[in-house]
Amino acid sequence: MLDPTLAGPNGRGRRARPLLRTMVGDVLRRTRREQGRTLADVARAARVSMPYLSEVERGRKEASSEVLAAICESLGIDLSDLLAGVWRD
Repeated sequence: MLDPTLAGPNGRGRRARPLLRTMVGDVLRRTRREQGRTLADVARAARVSMPYLSEVERGRKEASSEVLAAICESLGIDLSDLLAGVWRD
C-alpha cells in the first residue's frame, strides 16, 4: 500500500513510498516461509489470532511493539533483525 500523502493535488508528485507496516509484514511473511512454518503455527506461538497475523503480514494492520516482539520471538529472530530486514528491502 502506498502513502497517498506524497502525491500532489492532481495525483502527480514525488514517488510514493511503501508504508512501514507493509514492509514489516513482507519481512515477517518471508521469514516465516523461509522457515517452512504455517500462519497457524506462528500465531499460536506468538499468542495472536491467525487472522490477525495474516493481516499484519499483508500490511493491513499495524501491530504494537509488544505484538511484533511476540511474533519475532515465535520466529526466533530479534526485533532488530526484523527492522534490519525492512531497511535492506
